[in-house]
Amino acid sequence: MNDAMLLEGDIKELIKRLSVPASTGFLFNTMFNVTDTLYAGMLSTDALAGLSLSFPAFFIIIAFTAGMGTGATAIISNEIGKMDIERVRKYIVNSISLSIILSGLLTIAGRLSIGAMFNLMGAQGRSLKEALGYMNVVLYGVVFFSLNAALNSILSAYGDTKPYRNFLIIGFFVNIILDPLFIFGIFGMPKMGTAGVALATVAVQALGSAYLLKRIVQKGIFDGIGIYEIKPSIFHYFQILQQGIPSALNMASIAAGMFVINYFIMEYSGAKTIAAYGISLRIEQIALLPTIGLNVAVLSIVGQNFGAQKYERIWSAYKTSMIYGVAIMTLAMAVVFPFAKSLVGFFSRDSQVIISGAQYLRIEVFTFNTYVLLNVSISALQGLKKPGFAVYIGLYRQLLMPVLIFPAFGEAMGFGVIGVWWGIFAVNWSAVFITIAYTMKIFSKKGII
Repeated sequence: MNDAMLLEGDIKELIKRLSVPASTGFLFNTMFNVTDTLYAGMLSTDALAGLSLSFPAFFIIIAFTAGMGTGATAIISNEIGKMDIERVRKYIVNSISLSIILSGLLTIAGRLSIGAMFNLMGAQGRSLKEALGYMNVVLYGVVFFSLNAALNSILSAYGDTKPYRNFLIIGFFVNIILDPLFIFGIFGMPKMGTAGVALATVAVQALGSAYLLKRIVQKGIFDGIGIYEIKPSIFHYFQILQQGIPSALNMASIAAGMFVINYFIMEYSGAKTIAAYGISLRIEQIALLPTIGLNVAVLSIVGQNFGAQKYERIWSAYKTSMIYGVAIMTLAMAVVFPFAKSLVGFFSRDSQVIISGAQYLRIEVFTFNTYVLLNVSISALQGLKKPGFAVYIGLYRQLLMPVLIFPAFGEAMGFGVIGVWWGIFAVNWSAVFITIAYTMKIFSKKGII
C-alpha cells in the first residue's frame, strides 16, 4: 500500500476520494437506524420512545469506541507521514488490543449504570421497559463496536475508506432481514420487540469485525509484523489514549447533551415529543450525511501532511472542506424546511408526534451549517494532534450552556419545549465562533496560515 498517497496530488480530488465512500457508508448506516425506527414504530409509540431514551446511552458506547478510533487514526497517519513503518506497526497492533480492553470496561460500566441513567431522564412505564430491553442486549455486543472502530481507524489512516463503506452497505441489507425476524418472531423465532432490534444490530457488528479484519489482512497491512511487535505496550496505549480520550469525551458530551435535551423535553412535554425528537434526529442525520465524509477526509489528510510538514496542504484541505460542507448543508436546509411534516409522518401516524417533530426540524435547519463548521475544525485540530479543545467546546455546547439556556428560554421566557429548540440554535452558533477563532490561532502558531 502506498503510505504517501495523501502527501501529494490535488486536494480537491483527495477530499472527494476519501469523503464520498465515507459519506456513502454513513448513508447506509443512517438508513440502518431508520430501518430500526420504522420497525419500532410498527410496535408502538412506547417502542419509539424507548429507542429515543436509549440513544444517549447507546451513543456513549459509540463515542468512546469511535473516539479511540479517531485518536488511533490521528497518530497512525502522523507516523505514516513521517515514514516510520516500525512505529506504524506498533500503533496498529496496540490500537486493536486496546479496543478489546476498552470494550470490557464499557460493558461493565453500562451494566452498573444503565438503570440509573434512565431513571434520571424520568423514564417510566412501558417506555422504560422498552429502553432497558434494547440496551441490555446492546451491551453484549460492545466488543464488536470497539473492534470495528479500531480496524476502520487503521484503514482510514492509510486513506482507505472503502472497506468500512462496504461493511455499512452490507450491514444495512442484513439488518433489513434480521430486524423482522427478531422483532416479530418470524419463522419460529421468539418475539423480542425492541430487544430484537438490538440483537440484529449486534449480529451485524460481529459480521463487520470479521469482514474488516479480513480486508486489513488482504491489503498486507499486517505484513512484516513480528511476534515481538504484538506484545501490548503501555507506552503506545498511553499515546493512543492521549489522542483518543479527548475525542471520546467530545463525542460522549454529545450523548450527555442528548440526555439533557431528553430531560427538558420530559419536563416541558412528554413521551410523544421524545418520540418526535428521536424521529427528527434520524432525519437530521440523513441531511448531514453528505458532509460526514469531510470529517474523515480532513483528519486523514491533515494527519499525514502534518507528519510530513506539508503545511500548505493542510490549509487547502481545511478551507476546501468548509466550502463544500456549507454549500451542501444550505441545500439540505432548502429541502428539509418545506417538507418537515411529511418527513416525520413517514415514521409515525401519530398527529402529535408529527406536529412536534416538524416544529423541531423547522428550527433546527438553521443550525445545520454549525455541524459542518464545528466538525471540520475539530477534525483538523485532531490531525494536528491537538485534540484537547474538542473536550472543552463539547462541554460548553452540550452541558454548560444548555443547562443555562434551556430553562431561560423554556421557563423564564415561557416558550416551553420550543425554547429547547431555539436554545440548541443559540448554543451551536456561539460554539462555532469560538471554535473557528481557536482553530485560526493554532493554524497561525503552527505556520499553516
